Amino acid sequence: MQRILTVPAELLQRQMSLVLEAWGMPKEDAAVTADVLTHADLMGIDSHGITLLPLYDELIHSGRLEPKAQTRIERSFGATAVINGGGGLGQVPSVRAMDLAMEKARAFGIGAVGVRDSNHYGAAGFYALRAAQAGLIGLSTSAVYKASIVPIFGREPRLGTNPLAFAAPGRRNKPFLLDMATSTIAIGKLKLAAREGKSLREGWALDRDGRPQHDPERALVDRLMTPLGGSRAMGGHKGYGLAAMVEVLSTLLSGASFAPLRDPQADRFDVGHFHMAIHPDVFREAGEFADDLDRFIDCLHATSPADADQPVLVPGDPEHGTFERRSREGIPVPASMVQSVADIARKCGAEFLLSSELEE
Repeated sequence: MQRILTVPAELLQRQMSLVLEAWGMPKEDAAVTADVLTHADLMGIDSHGITLLPLYDELIHSGRLEPKAQTRIERSFGATAVINGGGGLGQVPSVRAMDLAMEKARAFGIGAVGVRDSNHYGAAGFYALRAAQAGLIGLSTSAVYKASIVPIFGREPRLGTNPLAFAAPGRRNKPFLLDMATSTIAIGKLKLAAREGKSLREGWALDRDGRPQHDPERALVDRLMTPLGGSRAMGGHKGYGLAAMVEVLSTLLSGASFAPLRDPQADRFDVGHFHMAIHPDVFREAGEFADDLDRFIDCLHATSPADADQPVLVPGDPEHGTFERRSREGIPVPASMVQSVADIARKCGAEFLLSSELEE
């Protein structure tokens, strides 16, 4: 059985920051990137935290990711702007983009900032939540450099698992937070099914002829994912539409490359993101939106449950609960992942801080 280590969030953040710096990322940018990754682990989004370091290591050493990237504002007009990510990871330009969108929202009531020439940006919810924690409504979307979603009636991928996140601030309650991919399931579920030797459920993935794929090993090779909903009968056309909408906002609007025409062998992926902030107090008297959102959340929580042991949740509840628990107790990390980080640190010359956890 896989051994699980528990690592304090501060230590995990520092370890990732040291690795990012050793790759050549400026210290401040490394800290921002590590903050985004650590936040994902704290929220229980384990696929978007420290487990991304091996992927980033591969991208850097293949020349497809520029660790010393410099971001810059290319266009700015009124409530809108476009930021160039310089071919680096997406966390730094996306934090800058959401902060700029928030600044514009305070000035104009709304702010929208696109990002182009970027790469993987981590968990979308981080950016939307950043706005909500500042009293604004936040929306964040991103394209994904590798196409894996097959359009309804199709048999080849045309879109990434394009995530979107929406967050809104209450006063008493934790922010409403929706953070989701636009595919039926995440790639991580395919990997879990393969490890456990289980067949895939109908509608999770497709084979090369466009029929349901039940073999997780083959699904991981082909990566032909269904859009959210799966088949057309189950609403897959809606998930396909959502994935396409995210692609339009994230890439076409800012001038980034878009999935159907993106060259998977290109030296730089030119991934695009979209960040928007809305100031609720320009629509209503100050505080009224937050008060009503609290009442709305309370009403949803008060829904009579079908199972007395499972109360009705609101988007964000599981993540907020996990954040509080892991902030107290630490973040669970597989020993094999810690060993991978040790190998990466040794290779890039970064100090390895997790040796005591690995030796316990």
